[in-house]
Formats: sequence, structure tokens, C-alpha cells
Amino acid sequence: MRIDTVTLFPEFFASPLQSGLLGKALAKEIAQVNFVNPRDFTEDKHRRVDDEPYGGGAGMVLKAEPIFKAVESLPRLDPRQVILLTPQGEPLRQSILRELTEFSQLVLICGHYEGVDERVCHLADREISLGDFVLTCGEIPALALINGVVRLLPGTVGKEESLTQESFEDGLLDYPHYTRPPRFRDWEAPPVLLSGNHQAIAAWRRQQQEERTRRRRPDLWERRQDAP
Repeated sequence: MRIDTVTLFPEFFASPLQSGLLGKALAKEIAQVNFVNPRDFTEDKHRRVDDEPYGGGAGMVLKAEPIFKAVESLPRLDPRQVILLTPQGEPLRQSILRELTEFSQLVLICGHYEGVDERVCHLADREISLGDFVLTCGEIPALALINGVVRLLPGTVGKEESLTQESFEDGLLDYPHYTRPPRFRDWEAPPVLLSGNHQAIAAWRRQQQEERTRRRRPDLWERRQDAP
């Protein structure tokens, strides 16, 4: 998979993309992450990528032309998906990350300042948000999306079966995890996990997933109950 990121600050990604499983996956060329800076496609001597908003208001707005030129400079692999990271987008979910693994190329457009010129939306196939809050830049959600997608690609995670046994994969939160020692201070690991009875362990874990989801994320539980 090729992931192209349109960003004013490619240096933001340097350390995270070299660390942990993500760094190993990129070193093994499971995915390729590239950067293109809209500032390289400006034509004025100050290389300005933003301007004051029409109609007045606070902040500066990223101009459409440098972003269009940056995206248009990229080679095209099909199937491709162009994504604008914006607070107005659909919330990022695990199901979206899985859907995105089916593309050969992702193009991520990172917003900045007060926002981007609305005409940039014509470039994007979809708009995605990290959640109902505002960040200083689109690089943070872009990095989260890159991490979430690459970890799902074959070869990134050692035991791929673990990818199907975690939060959100079945519309439920993950079950509790325990390891040695069996007793830590005043807390003991559940005896069922030490029993060796795999059927009982599976039943306990499922019960814990359902209970956690009902208690902590009633919105997920309700959505799951309403699913056909």
C-alpha cells in the first residue's frame, strides 16, 4: 500500500514512523508512506499557502490551489482513496480502517489553521475526523489513521488472529487481560483464566465484553443491538 500525505509539516511524522511495529512494517515495505508539501507548489516569493477568509473572521484559511497541485503531482494507483482530515468528517472507526486496507493508495490531506478552502472538498472522496474535538493540525489524525491502517495489513502484527479479538472488531469492547503474577497486592486474576478450560475462558471473555460495552459504551451496545 502507498500512503501519500499532503502536509505542511512532514517532519511531524519522522519519529512515530520509525518506532515500534509501525516502523518495522515500513522497513519491511508492507506499506510506503510519502509526503508532499503544498508549499512547494506556491508561486509567490513568500511561498504562502494561506490567506484571510472571505467574509472576515478569525484565523487564516489554507488556499485551494497549492493543495490541488500537490495532489495532482502524485502518481495514481488504483484503487485510490483521497481523504481530507477535518473535524467536520465522519468519525474514524475500526470498520473504516478495515475498509481502507482494500485500497492500493491513500492520499491524506492535512488541514491547518482555521481550516481549508471549501473547494478542496472536491478533491476528496471522503472526509474523516478523529472525534468531536478540534486539534491544532490534521497531522495528528493522519498519523492515527496511518497507524490504524498499517497495523491491519498482513505481516505487521505477529499473531494476526489477535486483530480479530480486540475492541470494536465485533461491535464490542475488548475483554480484560491478565498476566503473572496471579495475585498483585489485593487483586487476583480471575480463577477461570487459570483453569485451562478453554470453553469456560471463551465464555467468560465474551460475557466480559458484553458487560463492558453495555456499561462503558451504551452507544456501541445500542448500535450492535439494532444491527440486522
